[in-house]
Amino acid sequence: MELASEKLATDISLLDVREICSFASYFVICSGESDRQLKAIAEDIEITLKKAGERVIHSEGESSSWVLLDFGDVIVHIFSPSEREYYQFDGLWSKAKTVLRIQ
Repeated sequence: MELASEKLATDISLLDVREICSFASYFVICSGESDRQLKAIAEDIEITLKKAGERVIHSEGESSSWVLLDFGDVIVHIFSPSEREYYQFDGLWSKAKTVLRIQ
C-alpha cells in the first residue's frame, strides 16, 4: 500500500478476502488519475516487490484503465476512478474485511 501511495494513488484499500475467496488472501485496490499514472504505480510495485523476492504470476491491463498484478496471495487492482465506479469493485467485495483504507 505504501508503494501505491508513494506514486500518489488515491482511495487505497487493503482487503482481507481469505474467508470469501479461494484464489487470494488479500486485495489491494487503488485508483490513479491517468493511464500513465496507473502504469507508473504498477511498474513501481512490480519492480520493488521483485527486488524483495516476489514475482508477478500474472498481469493484465498494462495499457488500459484497470491494471491487475497477481502475486499469488496478494492481488493488486489499479483503477482509473471512472473504471472503479463502473465496475463497483469495492461493492463486489464488500463482505471482505477492510484491513486498511487510505483516502
